[in-house]
Amino acid sequence: MHKSPSSMQNGYGRLKGRLLEVFRAVMKTGQVTRAAELLHTSQPTVSRDLARLEQVLGLSLFRREQGRLHPTDEALSLHEEVERSYVGLQRIEALAQRLRQGEAQPLRLASPPAYAQGVLCGALARWRRSHPLASCHLRCLESPQLEEAMAEQAFDFGLSEARWAPGGCERELLFQGEEWALLPPGHRLAGKSRLDLKDFQGEAFVSFGLADPYRHELDGRFREAQVSRQEGLEADTAAAVVAMVVQGLGVSILNPLSALMAQSQGAELRPLAFEVRFELALLRPKWRTPSPVHEAFLPALRDTLHAQAQALDRLRAAHA
Repeated sequence: MHKSPSSMQNGYGRLKGRLLEVFRAVMKTGQVTRAAELLHTSQPTVSRDLARLEQVLGLSLFRREQGRLHPTDEALSLHEEVERSYVGLQRIEALAQRLRQGEAQPLRLASPPAYAQGVLCGALARWRRSHPLASCHLRCLESPQLEEAMAEQAFDFGLSEARWAPGGCERELLFQGEEWALLPPGHRLAGKSRLDLKDFQGEAFVSFGLADPYRHELDGRFREAQVSRQEGLEADTAAAVVAMVVQGLGVSILNPLSALMAQSQGAELRPLAFEVRFELALLRPKWRTPSPVHEAFLPALRDTLHAQAQALDRLRAAHA
């Protein structure tokens, strides 16, 4: 059964979604009766729609043998294309739903690597439990590149150790605490409940790079106390410092959030008898407006940091 090109062109304009639904149901079940049940309609309606589809397309789609419908080669080819179209429609419907819920645009986060694994991943897990369709792009940047990117309004939120707000950004203090001593497993200093500057005398010490502000503060403290350490080991990331310490290459002093992660890798933690203050702040660009779904990430982030603060309080109490 074939039509002229002009009649087929006119027929395609009358091709309706309902006719394709009937076609899919018949292809799935192989019987008009079962297709009618699947579509919650009558058998005559399915037969009529199927005949209408064949008329519109100018094709014979099924051979009727012993009460079953067997698809022709044309029907098999058509079915492949119809299924591809339905997958595309489903993706459009899913996108529309995400747009209605404000979840289509990814949440763009910037963070130093030290807080991407523990803090941010924990916060993202909390957030996604309430917004499972939401997406996120997380980029790890160090200072000052992070603050420069935030000033350019490139991210929705950023985490920063900087104690100032970049231009075009607002700064909110999220977490403050004190640095911790990081020791290899079984180290002799683990016998002490708290470590003073003099306890580091003669110890191999793993430092951060010279660009790190905490490095300069600690070096100044040790000079003032006339404490000489074995220097020469340094790394640019907290993960690398932790790895060196766990392997027994030396001891170190680390921010409290990274210290908690280091403990899970086998490092020993001890509070310091002297104060080295640590702050972590949220940076928000002034001219970028996050969606309500993106804003919902902030309570998850605060809850995660609160839980880590409680864990640190318990650890400090254990060494009181």
